[in-house]
This record gives sequence, structure tokens and C-alpha cells, in this order.
Amino acid sequence: MTIKVLRGNPTPEELAAALTVVRARAATAAAEPPPTARPHDAWSDPSRLATHRLPHPGPTAWGRTYWPT
Repeated sequence: MTIKVLRGNPTPEELAAALTVVRARAATAAAEPPPTARPHDAWSDPSRLATHRLPHPGPTAWGRTYWPT
């Protein structure tokens, strides 16, 4: 890892403090396990609605659209 000072003239103490913070954050990020994927919630899965046949057209078809029979 290379760090370059683009502006200013930091003192050795300021540079050491900045590098300590950067190294500590890098070590923390490397030590954390990667986030695991949440289990898929079947209730919010839109494909569960497509497993049933579509209702026949008629005056009550709107009420049967989302209710499995």
C-alpha cells in the first residue's frame, strides 16, 4: 500500500497518526467476516402467486386474484 501526501507538509507525528488510523481500519475490515445472505422469505416472493391458475373472468375475479384456492 502506497500513501502519497498531495497537499501540505505534515509533521512526522501527523503522518504517523494518519497512517495508524488507515492501518487500523484496514485491519478491522479484513478481520470482519463477509456479510451472509439473508434467507429468502417465501411470503414476499412474487413467484408464489404464479403457481396457481389465473381466475376466470367475471365480477368476482378481482377478489380471487391474490388468494390461493
